[in-house]
Amino acid sequence: MTDDLLTRDRRTIADIERIRFFPATTVGGEGSYVIEEGGRRVLDFSASWGAACLGYSHPALAEAVSEAVGNMGAVSLASCAVGHAVGLAEDLLARLPDDRDRRVWFGHAGSDANDAVVRLLEAATPRRGILSFVGAYHGGSAASMSVSGHSSQSHAPARAGLTRLPYPDPYRPQFTPDLVEGALADLDRRFESELRPDEIAAVFIEPIQSDGGLIVPPAGFLKGLEERCRAHGILIVVDEVKVGMGRTGLFHAFEAEGLSPDIVVYGKGLGGGLPISAVVGPAELMNLQPAFAIMTAAGNPVCAAAGRAVIRTIEEEDLMSRAALRGEYLLSGLARLAQRHALIGHVRGRGLTCGVELVRDPVSKEPARSETAKVAFRAHQLGLIFYYVGMESNVLEFTPPLTISEDEIDEGLAIIDRALEDVAAGRVADEDIAAFAGW
Repeated sequence: MTDDLLTRDRRTIADIERIRFFPATTVGGEGSYVIEEGGRRVLDFSASWGAACLGYSHPALAEAVSEAVGNMGAVSLASCAVGHAVGLAEDLLARLPDDRDRRVWFGHAGSDANDAVVRLLEAATPRRGILSFVGAYHGGSAASMSVSGHSSQSHAPARAGLTRLPYPDPYRPQFTPDLVEGALADLDRRFESELRPDEIAAVFIEPIQSDGGLIVPPAGFLKGLEERCRAHGILIVVDEVKVGMGRTGLFHAFEAEGLSPDIVVYGKGLGGGLPISAVVGPAELMNLQPAFAIMTAAGNPVCAAAGRAVIRTIEEEDLMSRAALRGEYLLSGLARLAQRHALIGHVRGRGLTCGVELVRDPVSKEPARSETAKVAFRAHQLGLIFYYVGMESNVLEFTPPLTISEDEIDEGLAIIDRALEDVAAGRVADEDIAAFAGW
């Protein structure tokens, strides 16, 4: 008898590469559904952490990849010009909101992209300081972790010169009475006391803090931060890895805040599920020296062709407008659930980037950690996949494919409703989730 996929997974895949929320298996996918071992179709509200932005088996992506594989020449952008990579670079440059002289670097994931940015900043500027945020998640490589601030990476040392600022959270305001004014005043105070702004090279910004809890910053904060950094010559690095590529209803999530970043980092959805990342930055920085940040298969024609197909499909199928409309529909449905379920403390999001924070008490806002794990576990049993994030692992994260339909959203909302009800009624035991620790 052949062992099932979960047994083989446990026997072969290293724990350091796994994060399991429930006993999911995948052997295929179609649209907004994954197909599990045995043939069960499960609706996916995660899009594989947002990477499968076009859903699964999208014809445009399949055609582009098949054509690139069938006519593949050199796979290394390091040593020659690669047609699809140059074309994708042109596609990205054309979609930035200004005409500054920029260049593009390609990698495999958001981690190596942010890693490359950190290394570039260290080599190209005498300034040693970096600003980032508590709760930030910029990747899983050494340098990208060194500028992050997520609780899951407490094992990783912070970069020398790093200062983590509080990311303003409207549900858990760190400053009163005005959250924006308080957060910006806190930065002003730091600039006047423990920080010398002329020694800070850059600030790393997530326009929506994703793994930190799907926190949408209050209007005006990021623009105020940008203005202060501009006054001191501090570069603006915007991490679009999880929330970009049309997901918020705009091609770039930073556009909602009116930012004009110096450096933009792409990943996840850029390849529609294939491994590709990109950094777009000022030519003088990106041209620092040849062979500074090279990888053999970076910019390969297959992944680059996928990236071009993703951008083309987002525009041809008007998926940005669709993400905005479907996002409003999903958020309104989640808001209705909040009226029915005491576990829901806060519903937030922009476009198809939505978060639901679960709490045990609406006044104390005590994080409902075990309940969150049980809701995700029970939802999978009922036929829906989503994950949870946050510094306390108590925020349900919904980043479905941009192609999702209203009927599929209704199906998912019904399952979430049932899962919340079952968990509140004690129908999911602690031992059920013991093997699925999540974050």
